Amino acid sequence: MTKPLLVIYATIALDAIGIGLIFPILPRLIEDVTHAQNVAFTIGVLAALYAAMQFAFAPVLGALSDRFGRRPVLLVSLGGAAIDYVLMALAPSLTLLMVGRAIAGLTSASISVATAYITDISPEDTRARRFGIFNAMFGIGFILGPVLGGVLGDHWLRLPFFAAAFLNAAN
Repeated sequence: MTKPLLVIYATIALDAIGIGLIFPILPRLIEDVTHAQNVAFTIGVLAALYAAMQFAFAPVLGALSDRFGRRPVLLVSLGGAAIDYVLMALAPSLTLLMVGRAIAGLTSASISVATAYITDISPEDTRARRFGIFNAMFGIGFILGPVLGGVLGDHWLRLPFFAAAFLNAAN
């Protein structure tokens, strides 16, 4: 396996860990910021905002990755996620949480860029196996992330967000 392919797989695993880190703690963070007991609607709004921004800007990021290369767009995507997690960790208000989620959705291209890269470099006979490994890396990250998020969140509510920011920045 080539070094660039290993980097892509590690990137996807670390990105999935970062996403998963915040899941078990997000409701408590929203309770802490809004002082409300019922946060389901707010979680839905944050998820919808992220998805809407991703829907609107994914084609732009795809075009940019075709024009300037996969790596720069992947780095922007990871940087946007890191900024989001730092904002979430430091957020004193719901408005700042929403700004962070909007930034993350706007720059969310790591999965699409990684899949495009795998498609670019894979001969047809190895493509299915490489995408299988890609999905396994995402799955591993998405299993480990919530476990780590729960453990870190028991120490301090905002620690999983800093950990997610660190993982994305290091990535």
